[in-house]
Amino acid sequence: MNYTILAIESSCDETSAAVCINGKIQSNIIATQTVHQKYGGVVPELASRAHQQHIIPVVNQAITEAKITKNDLHAVAFTRGPGLLGALLVGSSFAKALALGLKIPLIGVNHMQAHILAHFIDDPAPRFPFLCLTVSGGHTQIVKVNDYLDMQIIGETQDDAVGEAFDKTAKLLDLPYPGGPLIDKYAQSGDPKAFTFPNVDMPGLSFSFSGIKTSFMYFLRDKTLQRSDFIQNNLPDICASIQHTLIQILMKKLVKASKETGIQEIAIAGGVSANSGLRKQLTETGALYNWKVYIPKFEYCTDNAAMIAMAAHYKALAGQFASQDVTPLPRMDF
Repeated sequence: MNYTILAIESSCDETSAAVCINGKIQSNIIATQTVHQKYGGVVPELASRAHQQHIIPVVNQAITEAKITKNDLHAVAFTRGPGLLGALLVGSSFAKALALGLKIPLIGVNHMQAHILAHFIDDPAPRFPFLCLTVSGGHTQIVKVNDYLDMQIIGETQDDAVGEAFDKTAKLLDLPYPGGPLIDKYAQSGDPKAFTFPNVDMPGLSFSFSGIKTSFMYFLRDKTLQRSDFIQNNLPDICASIQHTLIQILMKKLVKASKETGIQEIAIAGGVSANSGLRKQLTETGALYNWKVYIPKFEYCTDNAAMIAMAAHYKALAGQFASQDVTPLPRMDF
């Protein structure tokens, strides 16, 4: 019998639904919310309202593209956390109602674990154990992945996430939201060594990005006091330099983690894994240290329901289902 799962992702500002049949993704629909651009960041209440507007059309399209009906479903999966509470409530409430109506099981999924399991959507997939650098707007982690549902955080940020550092530096440059991809875009034509910024070295495998944001703010203040058109005349070099610094911080810890664990199967996941500079540097570093490197397709880097579906597939195989009294966890433990 084919085991068919509908998965829903609503942790932040992407409303997504996907259908997975026996571990194979049949559809992956994403509705992006543009309402936040004029505010320079995600507004939680507006995100919740947009999820309410998008969720039924997105689910319908996912089911239609998979060429099934809702009666073919065997389980409904959803992002339980971490994420914005209001946004998570929309996805979890819809999933619970649909599962109750169809009399089928629920599967609650950890959003960050799902990012890692996106590597199993397509071949080639990493071999266990592997290390995954999981980088997004809210998280920066090095995870030792022993099996599909056996993961251990061995290093993480002690303050801000690298994705937040990208977005905050972009905001200081007066770039529109989301700024991270624009930093990447301008960096491609800039000199990564034009300007230097402090490379914070935390103990062990820990990261810190709050200090570099402060340093960058004072750097821009001092330079624009000298020349008001400094940013305008040096934007590509500024973007390339700050991006280079952030990536070097990530790579330094990843190299250290590989040496300490002896693991040379290395993957990246999360929204920042779409950054072209990071992808290029990981490939070059992998060649230097004889790593086997795994980089997800762009469509599976940002928030999407296909990764939720893959995580749900393995949870279903392990019999890990949720009851109807399950609640969202904005700060869900790994």
